[in-house]
Amino acid sequence: MEIKGAALLYTLATLMITFAGFAALLLIVRQSAGATLSALDRFLARTVVGHFFWMAAGALLPPVLSLYDISESWVWKASALMFGIPMLALLLTYPHRRIAATGKSVPPIIQAVFVGLGSLSLAAMIGYIFGNLAHPAAAYVSALTINFLTHAFAFVVALEVILRQEKKV
Repeated sequence: MEIKGAALLYTLATLMITFAGFAALLLIVRQSAGATLSALDRFLARTVVGHFFWMAAGALLPPVLSLYDISESWVWKASALMFGIPMLALLLTYPHRRIAATGKSVPPIIQAVFVGLGSLSLAAMIGYIFGNLAHPAAAYVSALTINFLTHAFAFVVALEVILRQEKKV
């Protein structure tokens, strides 16, 4: 028997990989138009692709663990820790990594939505699942979906910034 929510997890993984590829292609458009890639362009491309691949791995983790006949309760607990903690670390270190790579701070809207809401959803998911509350699959998938949407939002905002940059040839 397949784990609860597997079809939705597979769909999310597909969307995440598709979006990562699409995001990378959009950044190439700027270079194709004759501009060189800035430090911000390179950092955002690396971040978007890396985060989306990690989230896709997080979507595939529960179905993979369920193949080992682990109880469903432990599948969600293990997945919450194995995906949630590293993803939380990626989000919380984002402002520092961005400043180190580009010399530019994180805009307040990105800090609030991408880092804040994304981190909050992951922390809440981990607490919810380890609190042995009902519907751990829903909590996990909800946190994954919220992070997908916050990443998409952050990318659209970043794309606006990137496209406004002056061309450097």
